[in-house]
Amino acid sequence: MTTTLHIAAAVLLNEHQQLLLVRKRGTSAFMQPGGKIDRGEQPLDALVRELNEELGLVIDPGDATFLGRYQAPAANEPGFMVDCALYRVAMKPGDEAIPAAEIEEAVWVSVLEACELELAPLTREVVLPMVKRHPPSD
Repeated sequence: MTTTLHIAAAVLLNEHQQLLLVRKRGTSAFMQPGGKIDRGEQPLDALVRELNEELGLVIDPGDATFLGRYQAPAANEPGFMVDCALYRVAMKPGDEAIPAAEIEEAVWVSVLEACELELAPLTREVVLPMVKRHPPSD
């Protein structure tokens, strides 16, 4: 039986339409920032909390657009699946993501550059194709 982890994650884009990907300490796969939803917590509340804890970002929940729920194998926990509430959040000029907590590295990359990295299944199979099909409009 496969165990499912319930997470909330963000498709964070900057003014150059680059995507923010993070890598947790002791791992090799890059993924969307976000994390596990605590018992009794709403997905958007979890996302706001995780972005603040892991990257020092203060996100207004009104700036997050729900993109849907997606499932994929967990990147760092063999035998587990993630059930992800995915949101798009536009970064404001001057916002800076600074790795903290378990985040070892944060990179801003184009969709093409992202394809050259080792990626979590959710990022590779869901997020990149979505961003390619529906680029942000500015």
